[in-house]
Amino acid sequence: MMDTNSDIEKYILEHTTEADLVLQELERETFLKVLRPRMLSGHLQGKMLELFSQMMQPERILEIGTYTGYSAICLAKGLQKGGMLHTIEINDELEIMAKRYFEKSGLSDKITQHIGDAKSIIASLDESFDLVFIDADKREYCTYFDLVIDKVRPGGILIADNILWDGKVVETIDPNDEQTQGILAFNEKIKNDLRVSQMIIPLRDGLMVIRKK
Repeated sequence: MMDTNSDIEKYILEHTTEADLVLQELERETFLKVLRPRMLSGHLQGKMLELFSQMMQPERILEIGTYTGYSAICLAKGLQKGGMLHTIEINDELEIMAKRYFEKSGLSDKITQHIGDAKSIIASLDESFDLVFIDADKREYCTYFDLVIDKVRPGGILIADNILWDGKVVETIDPNDEQTQGILAFNEKIKNDLRVSQMIIPLRDGLMVIRKK
């Protein structure tokens, strides 16, 4: 029997604009050298983030969870002239690698790296954001949202990654599984927040696109 999912994904990849050479190199190096390389946004998700940003042409972007920098590069491609992307990563061991690829991409002047706890860094940013990408500790998604929502302009967009969490959102949950509990709490929180409208895109591990009214 034909593996429909694999065939469909192959077809989608064949009909999606290729990632540029810097992103291809970054993806290879991440899979070779970094733990949990599945955390990388990758080609399809990266291209979608890039297109979202290019359509919005934001002046200010916030990314919570840099990892090795793939998604930051994709998002920064849509910035207005003079725009800036702030990206936050708690793992200082990834800082140099991400910085190197920001420079290779020619976007280092548009990206400000922050290393440390996202909660305290978000609180310290005196900025208004057009676009926010949340892809960090799933246990803290609700807190990240609460900290950033007042910094998002009306009509601004937040995108949260891993919203379907490998399908665990519709399974019986281990009460000790704090990551899944965090995702479930976030999804319910957004569903009931009258300040926003939202939808889930079932791409990879699920993306929730949230618009501030």
